Amino acid sequence: MRLRRLWLWLAVLPLLLACGRRTAASHQEATGEFRYARLLHYNRTDGTFCIADPWRQGKILQTVTTSKPFKRVVVFTTAHCQLMEYLGVADKIVGVCDAQYILISDIQKRLRLAEGVKGKIADCGSSMSPNIERIIALKPDAIILSPYEGQDLGRIAKLGIPVILAADYMETSSLGRAEWMRYFARLFDCAQIGDSLFNVVDANYQSLKAYAAKLPKGKSVLTERKTGAVWYTPGGESTIGVTIRDAHGGYAFAKDKHSGSLPLSFEQILAKAGQSDVWAFKFNGARPMSKSDLLREFQGYSGLKAFRTGNIYECNCSVRPYFEEVSWRPDYLLREMIILLHPQAKLGKLRYYQKLAP
Repeated sequence: MRLRRLWLWLAVLPLLLACGRRTAASHQEATGEFRYARLLHYNRTDGTFCIADPWRQGKILQTVTTSKPFKRVVVFTTAHCQLMEYLGVADKIVGVCDAQYILISDIQKRLRLAEGVKGKIADCGSSMSPNIERIIALKPDAIILSPYEGQDLGRIAKLGIPVILAADYMETSSLGRAEWMRYFARLFDCAQIGDSLFNVVDANYQSLKAYAAKLPKGKSVLTERKTGAVWYTPGGESTIGVTIRDAHGGYAFAKDKHSGSLPLSFEQILAKAGQSDVWAFKFNGARPMSKSDLLREFQGYSGLKAFRTGNIYECNCSVRPYFEEVSWRPDYLLREMIILLHPQAKLGKLRYYQKLAP
């Protein structure tokens, strides 16, 4: 576990040594304020966090106190399981949902342990329809789940177990989302670790952003692919949209003001973003995709410039820990985008994406 805590330090220790001066940002950290997160507000007087409602301006989604650290939690999302590993508190996880999608070896190992064995993690079923009886039997201190607009927690709300609404994915910047690690660290009484980890992520991200800004304007990128009749593309103020901007790349929806996804028809995508230089999408599969696979899925893809030029990149989330990592490592994703959009960048190999074979 201690080795896992070194993951951040080794990457940018030289950068930190060069930036050891006390700044306004470090002053904010010392006073419990947040530098980038717009949904988090901390009251130092009573140790209370107020989570702003991302769907209703001026409203509060939740208020949480940090008087007693959590020791047993059920976690509904793979990203928050990964965060607990980074913070060194994964031993507090007693149950998870959507277990089959969690690409964390220690979590999978603990799921396979026999009942009653120390460290056992219980499979609590689907996050959309969790096994309530199993959750009750685990006697957790809290349940961590990602909320959505108009959500009805149903039976979960009636259990008398604190529910932590992890709305970090609704932040309008990658660093804003990642800064929620400082909030979660306080829920597990490891604030210093959370602050230190975030400082390194922030420093690394800023260094990469400055590097990209000195490069010529990068290629334009189209993300994701058609799902049913809809193509969900990131809004201009979403974490992906902001990351593309920080990578000094082009994005057809850069001027859009939404922080979530835009549900568009293929015709809208083709008209607005069909001439994008690069097409990068995520999927889950047993093997890499090919252009033939894409055409079998939807013939209309042939109308995209990136399809015709072969500048297509896939991220197979069945084998790549994209969803586990990028929420807390936006510097990883920024580096990825810089490599994709700036062929001249000298930043090594891609971490998540790979180019489709001709």
